[in-house]
Amino acid sequence: MVVPKYLRYTKDHEWARWDEEEGVVYVGISDYAQEKIGDITFVELPEEEDEVEKGKVFAEIEHHKGVEEVFSPVTGKVVEVNDALSDTPEVINTDPYDEGWLIKVECDEPSELEELMDAEEYQQYLTELEDAE
Repeated sequence: MVVPKYLRYTKDHEWARWDEEEGVVYVGISDYAQEKIGDITFVELPEEEDEVEKGKVFAEIEHHKGVEEVFSPVTGKVVEVNDALSDTPEVINTDPYDEGWLIKVECDEPSELEELMDAEEYQQYLTELEDAE
């Protein structure tokens, strides 16, 4: 399981990456999440200009077993949606951290990123989850 060090993570298995050049936060789901979900068949994303709120549902991911909600790791305005996922949602399964990003958010409070787990903390969290299973 891949846990890139340059990302921040939530306990709900979303990741966030600040892109200084673009001034936005990329958001997606972790390798752990896509592995647990299985084959992704459809992704329902918000519209550009929609507002997302930290900890609130902003998307749904459909798979053969059902539907999973995706929670925003930050608060702000959606400035871009990964439209490629409407035709090829399975990209999230094969490349959750690059081509499989979900949305870009103009973050109201970039300090919210500091509240998320870093890679080491997230890896420890995953170990605890696996031990509990």
